Amino acid sequence: MKDRETVDVYSRKAEVYADLPMTQEQTDALDMFTAGLAPGAHILDLGCGPGIHTLELMQRGFSACAIDATPAFVDAARARGVDAHFGTFDDLTEEDAYDGIWASFSLLHAPKADFPRHIAACKRALRDGGCLFLGLKLGEGEHRDDLGRFYAFYTQDELRGILTDAGFDRLQSRTGKGKGLAGTIDPFILLTAHA
Repeated sequence: MKDRETVDVYSRKAEVYADLPMTQEQTDALDMFTAGLAPGAHILDLGCGPGIHTLELMQRGFSACAIDATPAFVDAARARGVDAHFGTFDDLTEEDAYDGIWASFSLLHAPKADFPRHIAACKRALRDGGCLFLGLKLGEGEHRDDLGRFYAFYTQDELRGILTDAGFDRLQSRTGKGKGLAGTIDPFILLTAHA
C-alpha cells in the first residue's frame, strides 16, 4: 500500500485498532483459512495491522510472519511478539516461501490497476497447493471513505476471474455485511483460493 493518506489514517487510529478484540466473524474466517493447512505451516500476514490475526495464527501453532505499510502497526504487532516488518504489497517478492498468505481487508487498499499484479505475486510466493485468504469489500470502482482511506471494490465474478487468471483454483467464498471504522455498513467477501 503506497497511498499516503490511507497510511496516515491508520497511523492516527493505530491505538484504536490495537485495542479491538477478535470478533467471532474473524475467528470463523481464520478457521476457514487454516482448515486445509498442515500443523506448523508457514504463513504470511500481508497487511497485518496491529498483528491481532498473526498472533492468533501463532497461538494455533502456525509459523507466522507479517508485513504492513503503517509503521505504528508494525510496532504494535512487534509488541505482541509478532515477527513483523515494514513493507508494502510490492515487497512481496519471495517464491515458494509460504504455505498460506492471509490478506484480510488489506489488498482492498491497492488500486485496481495493481491488484492483478499483487495477486500474481501471492501466487509466486505460495508453495504448491498453498492457500490465499482474501477479505475484500464488494462493489464497483474506487473511492475514499469518510476517513480518507482509499478503497478498491470488486464483484464476485471479477475476483474469480483475476484469481483464475493468476492460476489459483479451488475457490471458496462467503459473503456478508459489516460495519467498519468509518461507521458504514458494507458488503464484503471472504475468499480462499489455492495455488
